[in-house]
Amino acid sequence: MNTSNNRIYIDVFIRVLISSIILSTSASSTANTANDAESLISSSKVYLPDYSYAGYHFGDKQIPSNGITTNLSVTDFGAIPNDNRDDTKAILRAITHANTIEGHVTVSFPKGRFIVKDIIKINRGNITVSGKGMGAGGTQLYFPMPLSIIDKTPNLDELRKYLRLHNKKQRDAEIYIDDYFSEYSWSGGVIWVQKEGTRPVPYLEELDREPQVITIAKNGRRGERLLELNDASHISEGDVLRIDWHNKDGEQGGIIESIYGETDQVIGSHHFNFPNRPLVMQPTQIQSVRGNTVEIKDPLLHDINQDIPAHLSTWEHLDEVGIEGLSIEFPSGDTYGHHVEQGFNGIYLTGVFNGWVRDIRFNNADSAILTENSGNVTISNIHSYGSRFGHYGIHLGSVHNVLVKDAKIMNPTVHTFSINTKSTKSVFLRGEGFTQPTLDQHAGANHQNLYDNMTFHIETERDENDPYYDLWFGGGAGYWQPGHGRYNTTWNSRILVESGADSNETVRILGRTEGPDARVIGIYGNRKFEIEHNPSPHIEQINSRVAIPSLYEYQKQQRSKE
Repeated sequence: MNTSNNRIYIDVFIRVLISSIILSTSASSTANTANDAESLISSSKVYLPDYSYAGYHFGDKQIPSNGITTNLSVTDFGAIPNDNRDDTKAILRAITHANTIEGHVTVSFPKGRFIVKDIIKINRGNITVSGKGMGAGGTQLYFPMPLSIIDKTPNLDELRKYLRLHNKKQRDAEIYIDDYFSEYSWSGGVIWVQKEGTRPVPYLEELDREPQVITIAKNGRRGERLLELNDASHISEGDVLRIDWHNKDGEQGGIIESIYGETDQVIGSHHFNFPNRPLVMQPTQIQSVRGNTVEIKDPLLHDINQDIPAHLSTWEHLDEVGIEGLSIEFPSGDTYGHHVEQGFNGIYLTGVFNGWVRDIRFNNADSAILTENSGNVTISNIHSYGSRFGHYGIHLGSVHNVLVKDAKIMNPTVHTFSINTKSTKSVFLRGEGFTQPTLDQHAGANHQNLYDNMTFHIETERDENDPYYDLWFGGGAGYWQPGHGRYNTTWNSRILVESGADSNETVRILGRTEGPDARVIGIYGNRKFEIEHNPSPHIEQINSRVAIPSLYEYQKQQRSKE
C-alpha cells in the first residue's frame, strides 16, 4: 500500500469531516438564531406591532403597471423636450384636460428634459403622472425657481399666519438669520397633491370645523380588527373612513397613557390643549358589516372603551394617485439656513389613500418628499442627490400605513428618514443614508412605527468618552414631546463607520431625546457598538445581524400564510 496516498486520503477525509461539522454547526446556529427571532416576534412579553399592513392597499395588491387608463401625453399639448424652452403652460394644459376625464387617466412624459416654472398641482384621484424613468435616458423635470417665487396659491396662508401669530422664528447670529420660519420648511412641493378645500394640517383653531362623526365606537382591542359600534346603519363594506381618538380628559387622558404608557417623561401641552382635534387618526377601510359589528382591514392602533373613547368619521381624500419614472431637478446652490428654506421641495403628498410614488430621482432638493394626512401609500426606489444641505430626505407626517422602501438619500440633510407628528404604523424598509444620516422621530404622538433593515454610512464624532454618533436625532417642539410614543422599532440596522473611529474602538450610538418603550433589535456593522438611548428601550442582538432580515416582510409572509 502506498503510504503517501494513504496520508492524502486521510487528510482529505479529515478536512471533509471538519467542513461537515462546521457546516452542521453553522446551520444549527443559524436555525437557532432564526428561531430566537421568531420567538421574539411572537413573544407576549415584548409587544411588536404588526407592520405588515403598510403600503398600497394594505400591502395586499401590486401597484398597477398597465391598468385600464386614458393616456395623455404632454407633447400633445405643446410640450417639447430638450428645446431649452419653458414647457409650463403646455404641461398645465395637459393636467387641466386630465381633470375633465372620468376614470383613471395617465399624464405621460416622454424621455428628455422639460423646464417647469409653476407647480404641477394634482387635485383629483385616479391619476398617474408618469415619465420614462429617472435615469439619464429618462424624463427630467427641471424647476429653476423655488416655491417662494412660484407658489401663488392660498393653500399655505393658514400656516403663514400661524407662524407669525406665534412668533416662530429661526435665529442664528453666526449666519445673520433672524426671520420667521419658512412655510416651505415642511410643506409644499413642485408636484403638489391636495384635494381642493382640504387642510393637510390644522394650525388655527378658528378655522377648525366640527368633525363629521358617522358613529361612536363602543369596544375594540388593540391589534384586532373587529369594532362594536353604537350604530352601523350608515356604514357599508368598502367604505373608507377614519377612526379618531380624541383626548378630552386632560393630562390624565386614557389615550395619552395608551400612547406613552407609564412614563416619567413630560407630556407636551399639545396632547391635551386641543380636545376637539383627534390625537390619533387611523384611516382604514371596512372589510365587512354584521349588525353593529364591523371588521376593518388593518388592526386597531389602540383599545376602544369608556376610558379610551373613539368615533368613526368621514375623511376627505384622493384615491389611486401615482407619480413615477421622473427625475426632479433643481439648480445647485446653498440653503440659507435651517427653517428658512426657499422651497426647492420635490413632492408634497397630502390626503391620499392607496397611492404610490416610485422610481423618482431628486437633485438639490430642500426636501425630496413631504407627506401629510395620508394612508396606505407605497414610496419606492427613491434616490436623492445634490450639494444643497436639505431639511428632510423623506418626511412622513400625520400618515398611517405608509411604506417607504429602497430609498437612497445621498445628499446632506438635517432629518434624513423622518417619522413626524401623529404618524403611525409606517415603515422605512431597506433605506440607505450616505451623508451623516439620521433617524428622526419628530415628536407629536408618533408611535408604532418601524425602521427596518436599514443601512447608514457615518462619520463619528468624539468626546471625552471616545467615538459616538447621533443616529436617532429627533426634533419637534417642546409642546409635542416626548420624541415618540410606544413601540417605535428599529430592526436589524447596519452601520458602516467611514471615519472617526479606529477599527478596535467601540462606537456609541445615541438617541438622546426619544420616547418610551422603543425596541432596538439588531445593530451591527464594521465596528463594535453600544447603545445609549433615552429612555432605555428594549434591546436585543447588538453587534449581531438578526436572522430574520426584515420584520415587515416576515410579518407579511406570515399573514399571507394565514
